[in-house]
Amino acid sequence: MAESILINFTPQETRVAILEQGIVQELHVERHSTRGLVGNIYLGRIVRILPGMQSAFVDIGLERTAFLHVADILQARIGDVANRESRPIEEVISEGQTLLVQVIKDPIGTKGARLSTQVSIAGRMLVYLPQEKHIGISQRIDEAEREALRERLTRLVPADEAGGFILRTIAETADEASLQDDINYLRKLWTALKQQLTTSPVPCLMYQDLSLAQRVLRDFANPETERILVDSRETFQKLNEFAAVYVPGITGLLEHYNEDRTLFDLYGVEDEIQRALSRRVDLKSGGYLIIDQTEAMTTVDVNTGAFVGVRNFDETIFKTNLEAAQAIARQLRLRNLGGIIILDFIDMDQPAHQDAVLAELRKCLSRDHMRMTVNGFTALGLVEMTRKRTRESLARVLCETCPTCDGRGQVKTARTVCYEVLRELVRESRQFEAREYRVIASQQVVDLFLEEEEQALAMASDFIGKPISLQGESGYGPEQYDIVLL
Repeated sequence: MAESILINFTPQETRVAILEQGIVQELHVERHSTRGLVGNIYLGRIVRILPGMQSAFVDIGLERTAFLHVADILQARIGDVANRESRPIEEVISEGQTLLVQVIKDPIGTKGARLSTQVSIAGRMLVYLPQEKHIGISQRIDEAEREALRERLTRLVPADEAGGFILRTIAETADEASLQDDINYLRKLWTALKQQLTTSPVPCLMYQDLSLAQRVLRDFANPETERILVDSRETFQKLNEFAAVYVPGITGLLEHYNEDRTLFDLYGVEDEIQRALSRRVDLKSGGYLIIDQTEAMTTVDVNTGAFVGVRNFDETIFKTNLEAAQAIARQLRLRNLGGIIILDFIDMDQPAHQDAVLAELRKCLSRDHMRMTVNGFTALGLVEMTRKRTRESLARVLCETCPTCDGRGQVKTARTVCYEVLRELVRESRQFEAREYRVIASQQVVDLFLEEEEQALAMASDFIGKPISLQGESGYGPEQYDIVLL
């Protein structure tokens, strides 16, 4: 499938769009002031151990302490892979101890970064595991070719190597020279990092992962990529230099875009970003999805909408769900949604239809590079799935909680606020003595008091025995009001 990669660079941020057959499939945004931490290696200090949670808080120099669970401590694992257990965290580490750790999940919401003591450094073809002697193969590589690739990599690894390697998907067709270059580069990087350990202060950033633009060349460019357009000449030159050293096979794909119309406007990416921030996703048939992202999970609800079909009701539902499965797979990549995801397809009576929808969903998800699990339909007709979450979703990067509704997605009606004001007036009158009470609120609330709720306001004034005046304030939100004692 033909693929294009668009890189939009400004001094404030880098934005990347991945297109397949001209349609935007993935969006990535990196703010230069708040660059992601995943892959970074730190020298940190343990500040607190929580035996009840089998976890520890580690100071790595960030605003919030990072989180380390016993399952992510390499030294705590005992036994072989099949029967591996963890020793209690309090037997493995101690408060005040210095540890080399790597960020495996960015801070999300109120949670600090998640750490691991098992360091891995990604190259173009390989991932280096300096602390664990192991040869692994990407699950995306065909089973029949795995053993041959493992043997080839084993021959290239130096005899004195104490660590291990994982072959990435892109290494499936790589020649031995490329693999050897990757091995040499990663070993050299780790040697330099170890030398810094003796002289570095604690906490300290020891290694920073590549920028978004560089990661795109390393991780996303593949044999199906036809072109990589960059709209900044300086970034284009830097990426050319980076590619010449680390990914020489793609230098011919890099192009500098220098037209009057902006790159993202030309390919419709700006419009796609706006649509990706909406709860509702319209389907071509007339149906639609409603996507809600919460702290615990993401839910996707499928609706037939205006689609009435041409044959019968079951067929209409089936076709809507098939189209929804395709749209859901795309939206998960586009919005970078992760964690637990619940899909509420329209109820289907025929098991064959359920199997077909599930098969279509798995087929469309197969192009996603994130690790996922998809379970079958539950007794309630829901599909449960997970998608690995390492960075914030697109909405969390670009948006913030609405100050008006405080993230609820709805606000109280003007009438509800009016009745709250009346109750507050009674409370205030019993606690404080005043000559007059003035209500300052949004113009909508004031107008309701002057019209439909005029009698209620007069009754409240009679009840407390004091005059009540009104003042509309354009800067007040729908739920905001103050009562001033005069």
